[in-house]
Amino acid sequence: MTTAFSLRKRALLATALLTATLTLPGLAQAQAPMVIKFSHVVAEQTPKGQAALKFKEAAEKKLPGKVQVQIFPSSQLFGDAKELEALLLGDVHIIAPSLSKFDRYTKKIQLFDLPFLFDDLDAVDRFQSSAAGQGLLTAMTNRGLIGLAYWHNGMKQMSSSKDKLTRPEDVKGLKFRIQTSDVLEAQFRALGANPQKMAFAEVYQALQTGVVDGQENTWSNTYAQKFHEVQKTIAETNHGVLDYMVVANAKWWNGLAPDIKKGLTEAMAEATAHGNKLALDINLADRKKIAEANKAKIQALSKEDLATWRKAMEPVWKRFEGDIGRDLIDAALKSNNK
Repeated sequence: MTTAFSLRKRALLATALLTATLTLPGLAQAQAPMVIKFSHVVAEQTPKGQAALKFKEAAEKKLPGKVQVQIFPSSQLFGDAKELEALLLGDVHIIAPSLSKFDRYTKKIQLFDLPFLFDDLDAVDRFQSSAAGQGLLTAMTNRGLIGLAYWHNGMKQMSSSKDKLTRPEDVKGLKFRIQTSDVLEAQFRALGANPQKMAFAEVYQALQTGVVDGQENTWSNTYAQKFHEVQKTIAETNHGVLDYMVVANAKWWNGLAPDIKKGLTEAMAEATAHGNKLALDINLADRKKIAEANKAKIQALSKEDLATWRKAMEPVWKRFEGDIGRDLIDAALKSNNK
């Protein structure tokens, strides 16, 4: 005969089994790796593209089964006009925009767009590794962005659809594509050119159809995007730096478990070292490929030619010194001293 005690025991057992059945899918879901979406706008063979792939490899190796990094190159998810908004909305977790994109979040970042500020990529690296440079990584935390690293692309060259590109007067009246940056707009206006803000993914067609006459970019971006096929001349100006800041959604990053954050930080350090080492090599190799393609002529500039470019762009420094801070500009200039 079944007792009341045994009935209660059976009921408790049935409840326990039901609870376990309902909980198992939740446990399986909890054990699934965290998906981290990393979006960028350039091709995978560029320095940024290679660094992003290295981050994925290192992160998944350091945190096996805990994270899955999904890389979306070449504006697959968002163009460069939308990626910061997407990050702040939480649609992606990490992006790596060019430094020019951050001037609406902190005016100090405009430092990197000042023409002829850095002598070469080594000087850029020394500044970014300094206390002043590292301080800029956290300058936008109150706006929802936290910088994780600087990634090099390289020094910028200027290209045009015209046969001659030696001195500032050669670009007067021409339309140049620029990133969204007040400093870059002022730079081209100082040269007498007409700057046109345009998403990176639209540049090739704009050059091909004559919507714009020229652009500024690194050798690696120029080759990867085939800009040299729709331009006549590339002047080797090295007038500015095109680098990136890898940024995360600050709320997401600060909410990560300590072991996850530690692993991702270490992976980012590996990716940064790997990508920055590649940057110089890839740019040199792509410069050679552009020369061998024999489509756009690489225009060598004399010291006198470069001096005229510097002189023409001097007003840009004076205009933005107040926003950037003279102390930060001086810190950057010191990095030119080896």
